[in-house]
Amino acid sequence: MAAPALYQASVPVFLHYLEQARGLVSACRGRPELLEGKLAPDMFSAAQQFATAAGFSLRGTFPLIGEPVPEFPSAAMDREGILTRIDFAHERLVTMDPAAFEGAEARRIRHLAGFADLDQRGADYLNLFAIPNFMFHLSIGFAVLRQGGMDIGKADFDGLHDYPPGFRF
Repeated sequence: MAAPALYQASVPVFLHYLEQARGLVSACRGRPELLEGKLAPDMFSAAQQFATAAGFSLRGTFPLIGEPVPEFPSAAMDREGILTRIDFAHERLVTMDPAAFEGAEARRIRHLAGFADLDQRGADYLNLFAIPNFMFHLSIGFAVLRQGGMDIGKADFDGLHDYPPGFRF
């Protein structure tokens, strides 16, 4: 039997992109200033963007199965701390039972979006809130690293594209 739709639309997606985030953060070895960078003074640093993305992978799945979101271990906002958070999220996601997602589309999820108090059906929660927020923070983290001079491109972000060396658009 196939896994429920919201399992398929969440856990494999989050796992794939957490692995991409792991590669990006790992590549910052010896360049801590990259993770400290920001796109604008009032935005999160790249480190906080990646940490928040990791958080959204769990925040986006556990409510769908009616479980509390696991609390992340305390870790510094440096390369090793971000990798610890990514690994923690990965470990929790790979142990999720696809069957627990049965009926998740209709499950009501009350949560905060900034200062907004929302009540959404599971499908809307995942598709309109959790995945877009995960991708937002992952994308901003990527953009900060790129702006900081890291030689990365679309293939590093999604792990799917292939371009000749030096190709950028």
